[in-house]
This record gives sequence, C-alpha cells and structure tokens, in this order.
Amino acid sequence: MTDFAADAGSDDSQGRASYLLAGRRVGISDLVKAGLLEVGARLTFERPRVGEKHAACVTSDYLIELADGQQFRSPSSAAIAAVGAGSFDGWHAWALDDGTMLDALRQRLLDSVAEQASDGEDSVESSTARHEWLKKAREAAEQGDPVTLPVRDLLGWWGAVRRGYLISRQIVAELDNHSLSTSPDFEAVNLDAKVTLVGAPVNADKEEEVEISPVAAVPAPRDEEDTPVIGLTVGNLPSALAGVAAVSPSATFEEAITEMAINGYSQLPVLAGTRNLRGAVTWESIARARHADPAAPFAKAIIRAREVLYDQHLIDVLPLLADFDFVLVRDQTNTIAGIVTANDVAAAYGSLATPFFLIGEFDQRLRRILSDAFEVEYAAALCAPDGDREITSFDDLSIGDYQRILQNRDAWERLGWPLDRKVFDKRVDELREIRNDLMHFNPDPVPDDAVQKIRHMIALLREYGD
Repeated sequence: MTDFAADAGSDDSQGRASYLLAGRRVGISDLVKAGLLEVGARLTFERPRVGEKHAACVTSDYLIELADGQQFRSPSSAAIAAVGAGSFDGWHAWALDDGTMLDALRQRLLDSVAEQASDGEDSVESSTARHEWLKKAREAAEQGDPVTLPVRDLLGWWGAVRRGYLISRQIVAELDNHSLSTSPDFEAVNLDAKVTLVGAPVNADKEEEVEISPVAAVPAPRDEEDTPVIGLTVGNLPSALAGVAAVSPSATFEEAITEMAINGYSQLPVLAGTRNLRGAVTWESIARARHADPAAPFAKAIIRAREVLYDQHLIDVLPLLADFDFVLVRDQTNTIAGIVTANDVAAAYGSLATPFFLIGEFDQRLRRILSDAFEVEYAAALCAPDGDREITSFDDLSIGDYQRILQNRDAWERLGWPLDRKVFDKRVDELREIRNDLMHFNPDPVPDDAVQKIRHMIALLREYGD
C-alpha cells in the first residue's frame, strides 16, 4: 500500500484534503487512493445473531462486489443487497480480514487529511476545526451524552445562516463521514428547533428487533445518492415542535374551557400520555355537545384529530388543514410535539412571499428608471460590449446588467443623483445575491435585515426615480 501521509505535500493530496473536509462523503475510491484499502481486499459482513456471513471484495473501479457478482458504490447498498432486506450502515457492517471496519479506515483518512490541511487559509482552518468538533460530537454520542444544539448553531459550524441545497448536502455528507446524523432531521425543522447529534444507526432487519430510545430516535442511514430535504416540511413551522397544551380524556368541560380561554386556543388535544392521541376539543365541539345535552359528559365533545409527521411535506398537508383547520404533529419519537393551524401556514407562506414581492418591485422600479434615462442601444453596449448577447429591450436585462450600467461613470452622471455610486452599487450587489437566493426557493425565511434592505432601496428609488 502507498503511504498517504508521505504524499502530504502534493497538490493532489492537498486538494483531496480540502475537498473531503469541505463537503462530500468519503467513498471507497478515497480509501484506495489513500493507500488505506487495496484493490481485491476481501470484506466480510457478519450477522452472528442470525448465523449469517456475507463476503465481498473491492474491485479495480472502486466498487464493492458481492459473491453473486452484484457491484455497488455504496457500502450500505452492498450490505442491504447482501441480506436482501433491512436497513444497514455499511461502514459499520463490512470488515477486513483483520477485523478492521471500513468506518475505522474512513476516520483514519479524515484525520490524515485534516492534518494535511494546514496551509493557513480561513476555509481550511474552519474545516479542520469543524472536523475536530465532529469527532468530539461522535465521541459524546458513543458515550451516551450526545450534543444538542439549535439548528442555527449547527449551521454556524459551516458558516451558514440559512439552509439551501448545497449547504445542506455538505452538512449531511460531513455528518455521515463521522457516523453522525441529527434527530430530528435538521432539514425538516425550523431554525430555532434543537437537534441532537446521534451516532451511527443500528443495523436493523426483520430478524433483529431493535429498541430505539424515545429521547433521540436514530434516523435510518442516508445512502450516497440521497439528496437533502427539498421543500417546506411541517416541522419548518415554529409551532410544529413547540410543544402542546393538552387535557386528559377524564378532564372536565371547565378544565378544557379554562385552558383554551386563558391561552387563546381554538382547539385542545386530548391525550392519554404523550403519544396516545384520543382526539381534540374545540369551541364548536363543546358548544355542539352542550347544545345537544346540557348534562353531556366531556367525552361527547371530543372529536377526531388529524395527525401528521414532522417531516411530511407541508404542501401535502394543506388539504387536511383546509378541511379541519388544524393538525397535530408527531416528532421523531412519535410524541405529539406540536400543533399546526391554518393561520400558522398562512403566516409561513406570507413570510416567504413578502421578499419575492419586494424584490420584484425593486427590479421593476430600477428597470423603469434605467429605461427612462437611457436608450436600449446604450445599455446593450455596456452590458454586452462584445455583442455576444442580443439585447433589444430593457426586459432582457438582469440585476447584474443593471449593475454594469450603474458602474459606468458616464451613465451614473447622466442619472444626476446626489448619491455615492460605489455605496449604491454595493447595495445593489447585496440585493442581487438576495434575489438569487430567493430564486432557489430556499425554505428558510430571509433574515429581517435583508427584507429591510429591499424596503429601504425601494424607498430610495421612489424618491429619486419618480
């Protein structure tokens, strides 16, 4: 085998180090190229509880080949195919002849590239610090004292304030490299919700019954091809996992009415324990029960309550909310953890829609100002000086084109605004980035300061452009 540490000074090695620490899963090819795993190496997956042993080997094109000839890029996919069913973390399933697990080789590789990534760049330094933090988080999970933190703080370790496809994919990959996942799924809850960094999921199948702790259930392992959660989930709403006030089936009308009145609730779950949902009472159900029979028992006011999982797509839950006004939410431990109403959904979509409308007004106002001030030929010469784009109207321009026009000193002077061109251009550039983020339909609301920046710019354009 080659000595990976000996290659530390090579550009290829440094590139691999930065790449592995900055956001993708370690693969079998990485282990082979690092000299930690040989082509042709024999792998064994033992299941002593059911008396099975499965064999595989590493191919020259970095795949895991089973005894029947099936080949897989992912250790987990290979383990599942070998058994024929179940859910398995292949990195903790396959071992070399000497008993070394693939996961141990993966950790050795990550430690090695972290040691090499020492060129002083901020991105590398933060990646190395994050690697050490993730190692400690894994140790804490293995010792039964897992790290719990808000989603915002988790994102902060990757220098992010909001989730998006690329950053979420990076986080999932780096967590997976350290045999970690979040419970609940950090992508399916709101930014202020707390998640726990839990260890590698137990290899489970029909023959092996596994009891999962209700405190922090371990999600099934994500395969290499898995993509981050896309779209708004129920758990993204603040109320979904914020807890619920409830009454027991043996409650009285007075107890339920008081609870609803002092908190301003329109409905109240009826629970026998934290997981046993018996239904709900509403002002309408109470009124109907008492109207039918003034001496009716409390049970007569209990109606059926609909329940959903926290990681369900919100768009799929909308029909339920349209018909029943509220749904109760179960978290990753199957506990009734929150309630979502039609008003909650309206507020969520409103917070997402407001920036779209504002950035649209900004775009339209600035485009109108430029079209009134310049001929389209003048703008085209500034935006496409090489003639590689056909610009026949101002509707063909992007915010980036607006910047190119305003960055031109002659164009700026022709506007005659008593404003600083560089400061103005900097803000337009910030709004361009906000606009691009919005167009990727990030489910997280934009920060309040971003919305204020758009509002202030619109006010400025109204003053100088009208």
